[in-house]
Parts: sequence; structure tokens; C-alpha cells
Amino acid sequence: MHTLQGIESRRDEVLQQMRSIRGMKRGTINEQYLKVPQKGAKPALRGPYYVLSRREGNKTVSERLTTPGQLEQAKMDVAAHRKFVELCKEFEVLTERMGMLLRQAEGSEEKKRRRRQSKPTKR
Repeated sequence: MHTLQGIESRRDEVLQQMRSIRGMKRGTINEQYLKVPQKGAKPALRGPYYVLSRREGNKTVSERLTTPGQLEQAKMDVAAHRKFVELCKEFEVLTERMGMLLRQAEGSEEKKRRRRQSKPTKR
């Protein structure tokens, strides 16, 4: 994928994949276990309880996932966000390469023009 056409084609594919994402959530899914005190015995662990956590500014926002359906949806949404971020990075790299190729092509055209202009004309 070293040609301008190949890079543009891949960028279009990346954009199409980004458009196909229907829902996503930032964050991670964590398992929590709670220690429940017991009379005359060691505390018992209860769980796992699943929590979707993400940073918003300086705070961590958490949402407990109480049903298996919520957990599965959150897993899909977090995976979709991870895929979106990967696609954004790939788009960035491709656009950078495309810009370099365009500048190289412009530079070679400029050199050709200079060569033509610098030749003395015969009379």
C-alpha cells in the first residue's frame, strides 16, 4: 500500500468501517467482589458484580451492570469503541502517508519545472 491510490482506497475502507459502528461506550468492564461479614466466621465474598467504568474529566464514572443482557451489550459497546480508536489511528497514519506522497509528487513536479526553466534557449 505504497501508492496514493492504494492509500486512498484503504482510507475509504476505514471510513466505511467507522460508519458501520452503531453504538459504542468508552471504558472498561470490571469484576467486583464484596466482602460480606458473617457472625463468628471470616467474611464471605459475594459476586462477581460487573461495573462499567470510565473517566470523565477528573472523575471516574461507574455504572453497575445488573443483568446478563446489560453485560453482553456493554462488552460489545466497549469492543466497538476499542475498534473505533484503532481505526482512528490507522486513518491518521494513512492520511500522514498520503500527505507525504503528495508533497513528494509536488516536489518532483517543481524540480521538473525548474529544470525546464533553467535551460538556456538557443537562437
